Amino acid sequence: MVRRVVSASTIGTALEWYDFMLFGTASALVLNKVVFDPSDPTAGTLASFATFAVGFFARPIGGLVFGHLGDRFGRRLVLMITLTMMAVSSTLIGLIPSYESIGIWAAVLLVVLRIVQGLGAGAEYAGGSLMAAEHAPTNRRGLFAAIPPTGNAMGVILATVVFTPFTWLPEEAFHSWGWRVPFLLSIALLPVGLYVRRRVDETPAFKKVAADDARERVPFVALMRTHPKQVVLSILASVGPNVATYVPSVYALTYITDDVGQAAWIGTVGVLLANVVKLATLPLSGYLSDLLGRRTVFISGAVLCALMSFPFFWMLDTGIAVVIWLALLILLTLSNDLMLGAQATLLAEQFNSKVRFTGVAFSREVSAALSGGTLPFLAAALTGATEGTWAISLVMLGMSVVSIAAAAFMTEGSGRRIS
Repeated sequence: MVRRVVSASTIGTALEWYDFMLFGTASALVLNKVVFDPSDPTAGTLASFATFAVGFFARPIGGLVFGHLGDRFGRRLVLMITLTMMAVSSTLIGLIPSYESIGIWAAVLLVVLRIVQGLGAGAEYAGGSLMAAEHAPTNRRGLFAAIPPTGNAMGVILATVVFTPFTWLPEEAFHSWGWRVPFLLSIALLPVGLYVRRRVDETPAFKKVAADDARERVPFVALMRTHPKQVVLSILASVGPNVATYVPSVYALTYITDDVGQAAWIGTVGVLLANVVKLATLPLSGYLSDLLGRRTVFISGAVLCALMSFPFFWMLDTGIAVVIWLALLILLTLSNDLMLGAQATLLAEQFNSKVRFTGVAFSREVSAALSGGTLPFLAAALTGATEGTWAISLVMLGMSVVSIAAAAFMTEGSGRRIS
Protein backbone atom coordinates (compact mmCIF):
# COMPACT_ATOMS: atom_id res chain seq x y z
CA MET A 1 0.00 0.00 0.00
CA VAL A 2 2.85 2.41 0.78
CA ARG A 3 4.34 1.83 -2.68
CA ARG A 4 0.93 2.28 -4.29
CA VAL A 5 0.31 5.52 -2.41
CA VAL A 6 3.74 6.90 -3.29
CA SER A 7 3.29 5.97 -6.96
CA ALA A 8 -0.19 7.46 -7.19
CA SER A 9 0.84 10.66 -5.40
CA THR A 10 3.88 11.04 -7.65
CA ILE A 11 2.01 10.46 -10.92
CA GLY A 12 -0.85 12.76 -9.90
CA THR A 13 1.57 15.47 -8.84
CA ALA A 14 3.41 15.14 -12.16
CA LEU A 15 0.21 15.71 -14.12
CA GLU A 16 -0.79 18.70 -12.01
CA TRP A 17 2.63 20.33 -12.24
CA TYR A 18 2.73 19.72 -15.97
CA ASP A 19 -0.22 22.12 -16.10
CA PHE A 20 1.23 24.59 -13.60
CA MET A 21 4.71 24.80 -15.13
CA LEU A 22 3.39 25.10 -18.66
CA PHE A 23 2.07 28.44 -17.55
CA GLY A 24 5.45 29.48 -16.13
CA THR A 25 7.24 28.63 -19.38
CA ALA A 26 4.59 30.33 -21.49
CA SER A 27 4.72 33.42 -19.25
CA ALA A 28 8.41 33.79 -19.95
CA LEU A 29 8.30 33.11 -23.69
CA VAL A 30 4.98 33.90 -25.33
CA LEU A 31 2.04 35.17 -23.25
CA ASN A 32 3.50 38.68 -23.05
CA LYS A 33 3.35 38.84 -26.86
CA VAL A 34 0.00 37.13 -27.48
CA VAL A 35 -2.43 37.70 -24.59
CA PHE A 36 -1.16 41.16 -23.64
CA ASP A 37 -0.58 44.25 -25.77
CA PRO A 38 2.36 43.34 -28.05
CA SER A 39 3.15 47.00 -28.79
CA ASP A 40 4.89 47.43 -25.40
CA PRO A 41 7.21 44.43 -24.80
CA THR A 42 8.39 45.54 -21.33
CA ALA A 43 4.87 46.16 -20.06
CA GLY A 44 3.78 42.86 -21.58
CA THR A 45 6.54 40.95 -19.79
CA LEU A 46 5.67 42.55 -16.45
CA ALA A 47 1.95 41.87 -17.00
CA SER A 48 2.71 38.26 -17.90
CA PHE A 49 4.74 37.72 -14.74
CA ALA A 50 2.06 39.52 -12.70
CA THR A 51 -0.49 37.02 -14.02
CA PHE A 52 1.94 34.24 -13.10
CA ALA A 53 1.97 35.69 -9.57
CA VAL A 54 -1.84 35.77 -9.41
CA GLY A 55 -1.87 31.98 -9.35
CA PHE A 56 0.39 32.05 -6.32
CA PHE A 57 -1.85 34.42 -4.43
CA ALA A 58 -4.72 32.01 -5.06
CA ARG A 59 -2.70 29.11 -3.68
CA PRO A 60 -3.05 29.98 0.04
CA ILE A 61 -6.80 30.21 -0.46
CA GLY A 62 -6.72 26.82 -2.17
CA GLY A 63 -4.56 25.48 0.66
CA LEU A 64 -7.05 26.80 3.20
CA VAL A 65 -10.17 25.53 1.43
CA PHE A 66 -8.84 22.14 0.40
CA GLY A 67 -6.85 21.76 3.61
CA HIS A 68 -10.17 22.13 5.44
CA LEU A 69 -11.73 19.47 3.21
CA GLY A 70 -8.70 17.21 3.59
CA ASP A 71 -8.78 17.37 7.39
CA ARG A 72 -12.58 16.98 7.47
CA PHE A 73 -13.30 14.44 4.73
CA GLY A 74 -9.98 12.85 3.78
CA ARG A 75 -6.83 13.41 1.77
CA ARG A 76 -7.76 11.27 -1.25
CA LEU A 77 -10.97 13.11 -2.16
CA VAL A 78 -9.19 16.45 -2.22
CA LEU A 79 -6.44 15.23 -4.52
CA MET A 80 -8.96 14.02 -7.09
CA ILE A 81 -10.78 17.37 -7.06
CA THR A 82 -7.62 19.43 -7.46
CA LEU A 83 -6.38 17.27 -10.33
CA THR A 84 -9.59 17.91 -12.25
CA MET A 85 -9.44 21.65 -11.62
CA MET A 86 -5.90 21.91 -12.92
CA ALA A 87 -6.52 19.91 -16.10
CA VAL A 88 -9.71 21.75 -17.08
CA SER A 89 -8.29 25.24 -16.44
CA SER A 90 -5.10 24.48 -18.40
CA THR A 91 -7.08 23.20 -21.37
CA LEU A 92 -9.16 26.38 -21.40
CA ILE A 93 -5.99 28.51 -21.29
CA GLY A 94 -5.03 26.90 -24.59
CA LEU A 95 -8.30 28.15 -26.08
CA ILE A 96 -8.01 31.82 -25.05
CA PRO A 97 -8.25 34.23 -28.02
CA SER A 98 -5.35 36.61 -28.60
CA TYR A 99 -5.15 40.28 -27.60
CA GLU A 100 -5.61 41.23 -31.22
CA SER A 101 -8.91 39.34 -31.31
CA ILE A 102 -10.67 40.42 -28.11
CA GLY A 103 -8.37 43.01 -26.56
CA ILE A 104 -8.10 43.21 -22.78
CA TRP A 105 -10.63 40.40 -22.31
CA ALA A 106 -7.90 37.94 -23.25
CA ALA A 107 -5.97 39.02 -20.17
CA VAL A 108 -9.11 38.86 -18.01
CA LEU A 109 -9.81 35.28 -19.08
CA LEU A 110 -6.19 34.34 -18.45
CA VAL A 111 -6.28 35.76 -14.91
CA VAL A 112 -9.51 33.89 -14.07
CA LEU A 113 -8.13 30.57 -15.28
CA ARG A 114 -4.82 31.21 -13.55
CA ILE A 115 -6.71 31.69 -10.27
CA VAL A 116 -8.42 28.31 -10.75
CA GLN A 117 -5.00 26.75 -11.38
CA GLY A 118 -3.66 28.35 -8.23
CA LEU A 119 -6.55 27.09 -6.10
CA GLY A 120 -5.87 23.52 -7.22
CA ALA A 121 -2.09 23.74 -6.85
CA GLY A 122 -2.55 25.09 -3.32
CA ALA A 123 -3.39 21.63 -2.03
CA GLU A 124 -1.54 19.37 -4.45
CA TYR A 125 2.01 19.38 -3.10
CA ALA A 126 0.88 19.21 0.52
CA GLY A 127 -1.61 16.44 -0.17
CA GLY A 128 0.75 14.26 -2.18
CA SER A 129 3.59 14.42 0.34
CA LEU A 130 1.20 14.09 3.25
CA MET A 131 -0.34 10.91 1.87
CA ALA A 132 3.12 9.38 1.60
CA ALA A 133 4.30 10.63 5.00
CA GLU A 134 1.24 9.33 6.84
CA HIS A 135 1.48 5.89 5.20
CA ALA A 136 5.27 5.50 5.58
CA PRO A 137 7.10 3.68 8.38
CA THR A 138 8.78 6.03 10.85
CA ASN A 139 12.38 5.21 9.91
CA ARG A 140 11.75 5.79 6.17
CA ARG A 141 9.26 8.64 6.30
CA GLY A 142 11.72 11.18 4.92
CA LEU A 143 12.49 9.01 1.90
CA PHE A 144 8.90 8.12 1.04
CA ALA A 145 7.60 11.68 1.54
CA ALA A 146 10.35 13.05 -0.72
CA ILE A 147 9.33 10.85 -3.67
CA PRO A 148 5.99 12.55 -4.54
CA PRO A 149 7.77 15.92 -5.02
CA THR A 150 9.67 14.25 -7.86
CA GLY A 151 6.29 14.51 -9.57
CA ASN A 152 7.01 18.24 -9.80
CA ALA A 153 10.18 17.43 -11.72
CA MET A 154 8.35 14.91 -13.90
CA GLY A 155 5.70 17.51 -14.65
CA VAL A 156 8.34 20.07 -15.59
CA ILE A 157 10.16 17.51 -17.75
CA LEU A 158 6.91 16.59 -19.49
CA ALA A 159 5.97 20.25 -19.96
CA THR A 160 9.44 21.09 -21.31
CA VAL A 161 9.59 18.07 -23.64
CA VAL A 162 6.15 18.92 -25.02
CA PHE A 163 6.64 22.71 -25.16
CA THR A 164 10.22 22.98 -26.48
CA PRO A 165 9.64 21.57 -30.01
CA PHE A 166 6.95 24.19 -30.59
CA THR A 167 9.49 26.96 -29.83
CA TRP A 168 11.38 25.77 -32.92
CA LEU A 169 8.44 26.73 -35.13
CA PRO A 170 8.54 29.99 -37.10
CA GLU A 171 7.63 32.82 -34.73
CA GLU A 172 4.28 33.49 -36.37
CA ALA A 173 3.19 29.85 -36.12
CA PHE A 174 4.41 29.57 -32.53
CA HIS A 175 2.52 32.70 -31.46
CA SER A 176 -0.69 31.82 -33.29
CA TRP A 177 -1.19 28.13 -32.46
CA GLY A 178 2.04 26.37 -31.45
CA TRP A 179 2.05 27.41 -27.79
CA ARG A 180 -1.58 26.31 -27.36
CA VAL A 181 -1.12 22.61 -28.15
CA PRO A 182 0.67 21.65 -24.87
CA PHE A 183 -2.16 23.23 -22.88
CA LEU A 184 -4.83 21.40 -24.87
CA LEU A 185 -3.14 18.06 -24.11
CA SER A 186 -3.95 18.52 -20.41
CA ILE A 187 -7.45 17.15 -20.78
CA ALA A 188 -6.08 13.93 -22.31
CA LEU A 189 -3.91 13.34 -19.23
CA LEU A 190 -6.77 13.78 -16.72
CA PRO A 191 -8.18 10.21 -16.92
CA VAL A 192 -4.73 8.78 -16.13
CA GLY A 193 -4.41 10.86 -12.96
CA LEU A 194 -7.92 10.08 -11.76
CA TYR A 195 -7.41 6.36 -12.32
CA VAL A 196 -4.22 6.10 -10.27
CA ARG A 197 -5.62 8.19 -7.43
CA ARG A 198 -8.79 6.14 -7.12
CA ARG A 199 -6.66 3.09 -6.34
CA VAL A 200 -5.12 4.45 -3.13
CA ASP A 201 -6.46 4.06 0.38
CA GLU A 202 -7.00 6.83 2.92
CA THR A 203 -4.12 7.41 5.37
CA PRO A 204 -4.01 5.61 8.75
CA ALA A 205 -3.61 8.95 10.54
CA PHE A 206 -6.83 10.36 9.08
CA LYS A 207 -8.69 7.08 9.62
CA LYS A 208 -7.77 7.17 13.30
CA VAL A 209 -8.94 10.78 13.68
CA ALA A 210 -12.22 9.91 11.95
CA ALA A 211 -12.71 6.71 13.97
CA ASP A 212 -12.16 8.62 17.21
CA ASP A 213 -14.63 11.29 16.04
CA ALA A 214 -11.84 13.83 16.70
CA ARG A 215 -12.08 15.86 13.52
CA GLU A 216 -12.03 19.59 14.06
CA ARG A 217 -15.16 21.47 12.97
CA VAL A 218 -13.05 24.31 11.54
CA PRO A 219 -9.47 23.01 11.14
CA PHE A 220 -7.95 26.44 10.40
CA VAL A 221 -9.29 27.93 13.64
CA ALA A 222 -7.94 24.94 15.56
CA LEU A 223 -4.61 25.25 13.73
CA MET A 224 -4.13 28.89 14.69
CA ARG A 225 -5.18 28.19 18.26
CA THR A 226 -2.86 25.23 18.81
CA HIS A 227 0.05 25.74 16.36
CA PRO A 228 0.63 29.49 15.78
CA LYS A 229 4.41 29.27 16.20
CA GLN A 230 4.68 26.31 13.84
CA VAL A 231 2.65 28.13 11.17
CA VAL A 232 4.90 31.21 11.26
CA LEU A 233 8.12 29.19 11.21
CA SER A 234 6.84 26.98 8.38
CA ILE A 235 5.93 30.03 6.29
CA LEU A 236 9.34 31.64 6.79
CA ALA A 237 11.32 28.44 6.22
CA SER A 238 9.47 27.79 2.98
CA VAL A 239 10.80 31.04 1.50
CA GLY A 240 14.11 29.38 0.56
CA PRO A 241 12.71 26.67 -1.74
CA ASN A 242 10.68 29.32 -3.58
CA VAL A 243 13.81 31.37 -4.26
CA ALA A 244 15.66 28.33 -5.57
CA THR A 245 12.69 27.29 -7.72
CA TYR A 246 11.21 30.33 -9.43
CA VAL A 247 14.26 32.49 -10.07
CA PRO A 248 16.04 29.81 -12.13
CA SER A 249 12.98 28.09 -13.64
CA VAL A 250 10.92 31.16 -14.62
CA TYR A 251 12.78 34.48 -14.50
CA ALA A 252 16.06 33.04 -15.78
CA LEU A 253 14.33 31.97 -19.01
CA THR A 254 13.49 35.59 -19.78
CA TYR A 255 16.88 36.84 -18.58
CA ILE A 256 18.77 34.39 -20.80
CA THR A 257 16.89 35.51 -23.93
CA ASP A 258 16.26 39.23 -23.31
CA ASP A 259 19.37 40.26 -21.34
CA VAL A 260 22.04 37.70 -22.22
CA GLY A 261 20.84 37.46 -25.82
CA GLN A 262 20.84 33.67 -26.12
CA ALA A 263 18.26 31.45 -27.82
CA ALA A 264 15.21 30.40 -25.80
CA TRP A 265 16.07 26.71 -26.12
CA ILE A 266 19.21 27.12 -24.00
CA GLY A 267 17.12 28.03 -20.97
CA THR A 268 14.44 25.41 -21.54
CA VAL A 269 17.00 22.65 -22.10
CA GLY A 270 18.84 23.73 -18.94
CA VAL A 271 15.62 23.51 -16.91
CA LEU A 272 14.95 20.11 -18.47
CA LEU A 273 18.40 18.80 -17.46
CA ALA A 274 18.02 20.18 -13.93
CA ASN A 275 14.69 18.42 -13.50
CA VAL A 276 15.98 15.11 -14.84
CA VAL A 277 18.63 15.13 -12.10
CA LYS A 278 15.91 15.95 -9.54
CA LEU A 279 14.50 12.47 -10.00
CA ALA A 280 17.54 11.23 -8.06
CA THR A 281 18.40 14.18 -5.80
CA LEU A 282 14.96 14.60 -4.22
CA PRO A 283 14.70 11.02 -2.89
CA LEU A 284 18.36 11.22 -1.87
CA SER A 285 17.60 14.35 0.15
CA GLY A 286 14.69 12.61 1.85
CA TYR A 287 16.91 9.61 2.62
CA LEU A 288 19.57 11.89 4.10
CA SER A 289 16.91 13.58 6.24
CA ASP A 290 16.16 10.17 7.80
CA LEU A 291 19.86 9.74 8.61
CA LEU A 292 20.95 13.28 9.51
CA GLY A 293 17.72 15.02 10.47
CA ARG A 294 15.32 17.23 8.53
CA ARG A 295 16.73 20.55 9.70
CA THR A 296 20.35 19.71 8.91
CA VAL A 297 19.58 18.77 5.31
CA PHE A 298 17.16 21.67 4.79
CA ILE A 299 19.53 24.31 6.17
CA SER A 300 22.43 23.02 4.05
CA GLY A 301 20.33 23.64 0.93
CA ALA A 302 19.37 27.13 2.10
CA VAL A 303 23.02 27.98 2.77
CA LEU A 304 23.96 26.90 -0.75
CA CYS A 305 21.13 29.08 -2.11
CA ALA A 306 22.54 32.07 -0.24
CA LEU A 307 26.04 31.39 -1.56
CA MET A 308 24.71 31.22 -5.16
CA SER A 309 22.77 34.50 -5.02
CA PHE A 310 25.41 36.48 -6.93
CA PRO A 311 27.35 33.74 -8.81
CA PHE A 312 24.14 32.44 -10.38
CA PHE A 313 23.69 35.53 -12.56
CA TRP A 314 27.42 35.85 -13.19
CA MET A 315 27.32 32.36 -14.69
CA LEU A 316 24.28 33.22 -16.83
CA ASP A 317 26.02 36.37 -18.08
CA THR A 318 28.79 34.29 -19.67
CA GLY A 319 26.34 33.29 -22.39
CA ILE A 320 28.02 29.86 -22.55
CA ALA A 321 25.39 27.11 -22.66
CA VAL A 322 27.32 24.65 -20.48
CA VAL A 323 27.99 27.28 -17.79
CA ILE A 324 24.32 28.34 -17.86
CA TRP A 325 23.23 24.74 -17.42
CA LEU A 326 25.68 24.28 -14.53
CA ALA A 327 24.23 27.36 -12.80
CA LEU A 328 20.73 25.94 -13.16
CA LEU A 329 21.86 22.56 -11.83
CA ILE A 330 23.45 24.06 -8.72
CA LEU A 331 20.57 26.35 -7.77
CA LEU A 332 17.46 24.63 -9.16
CA THR A 333 18.57 21.07 -8.42
CA LEU A 334 21.22 20.73 -5.72
CA SER A 335 20.31 23.68 -3.48
CA ASN A 336 16.57 23.43 -4.05
CA ASP A 337 16.32 19.68 -3.60
CA LEU A 338 18.21 19.63 -0.32
CA MET A 339 15.48 21.93 0.94
CA LEU A 340 12.49 20.35 -0.81
CA GLY A 341 13.41 16.75 0.01
CA ALA A 342 13.63 17.55 3.70
CA GLN A 343 10.71 20.01 3.67
CA ALA A 344 8.27 17.31 2.56
CA THR A 345 8.47 15.71 6.01
CA LEU A 346 9.70 18.67 8.05
CA LEU A 347 6.43 20.55 7.57
CA ALA A 348 4.22 17.51 8.17
CA GLU A 349 5.97 16.83 11.48
CA GLN A 350 5.14 20.30 12.82
CA PHE A 351 1.38 19.61 13.08
CA ASN A 352 -0.89 16.96 14.58
CA SER A 353 -3.15 14.76 12.45
CA LYS A 354 -6.32 16.77 13.04
CA VAL A 355 -4.96 19.91 11.37
CA ARG A 356 -1.98 18.59 9.42
CA PHE A 357 -3.34 19.04 5.89
CA THR A 358 -4.47 22.59 6.65
CA GLY A 359 -1.20 23.43 8.42
CA VAL A 360 1.11 22.14 5.69
CA ALA A 361 -0.93 23.47 2.75
CA PHE A 362 -1.64 26.89 4.21
CA SER A 363 1.85 27.65 5.52
CA ARG A 364 3.62 26.41 2.40
CA GLU A 365 1.33 28.26 0.03
CA VAL A 366 1.35 31.55 1.94
CA SER A 367 5.11 31.48 1.53
CA ALA A 368 4.75 30.62 -2.16
CA ALA A 369 2.42 33.59 -2.66
CA LEU A 370 4.62 36.06 -0.81
CA SER A 371 7.92 34.91 -2.27
CA GLY A 372 7.70 32.47 -5.18
CA GLY A 373 4.90 34.10 -7.12
CA THR A 374 6.30 37.60 -6.86
CA LEU A 375 9.96 36.80 -7.53
CA PRO A 376 9.87 36.71 -11.37
CA PHE A 377 7.98 40.02 -11.42
CA LEU A 378 10.29 41.54 -8.78
CA ALA A 379 13.40 40.28 -10.57
CA ALA A 380 12.27 41.76 -13.90
CA ALA A 381 11.41 45.09 -12.27
CA LEU A 382 14.68 45.32 -10.28
CA THR A 383 16.84 44.29 -13.23
CA GLY A 384 15.21 46.93 -15.39
CA ALA A 385 15.43 49.65 -12.73
CA THR A 386 19.06 49.02 -11.73
CA GLU A 387 20.37 47.85 -15.13
CA GLY A 388 21.95 44.87 -13.43
CA THR A 389 21.24 41.86 -11.24
CA TRP A 390 22.88 42.96 -7.97
CA ALA A 391 19.54 44.08 -6.46
CA ILE A 392 17.71 40.80 -7.07
CA SER A 393 20.80 38.92 -5.84
CA LEU A 394 20.61 40.83 -2.56
CA VAL A 395 16.93 39.91 -2.28
CA MET A 396 17.76 36.24 -2.87
CA LEU A 397 20.47 36.39 -0.20
CA GLY A 398 18.17 37.99 2.36
CA MET A 399 15.37 35.51 1.74
CA SER A 400 17.76 32.58 2.09
CA VAL A 401 18.94 33.87 5.47
CA VAL A 402 15.31 34.15 6.64
CA SER A 403 14.74 30.53 5.64
CA ILE A 404 17.87 29.36 7.50
CA ALA A 405 16.89 31.17 10.70
CA ALA A 406 13.31 29.84 10.68
CA ALA A 407 14.34 26.22 10.02
CA ALA A 408 16.78 26.36 12.93
CA PHE A 409 13.87 26.91 15.35
CA MET A 410 11.55 24.23 13.93
CA THR A 411 10.87 20.91 15.67
CA GLU A 412 13.06 18.00 14.56
CA GLY A 413 10.68 15.10 13.94
CA SER A 414 12.90 12.40 12.46
CA GLY A 415 12.63 9.13 14.36
CA ARG A 416 9.28 10.09 15.97
CA ARG A 417 5.84 8.76 15.18
CA ILE A 418 3.80 11.17 13.09
CA SER A 419 0.36 10.36 14.58
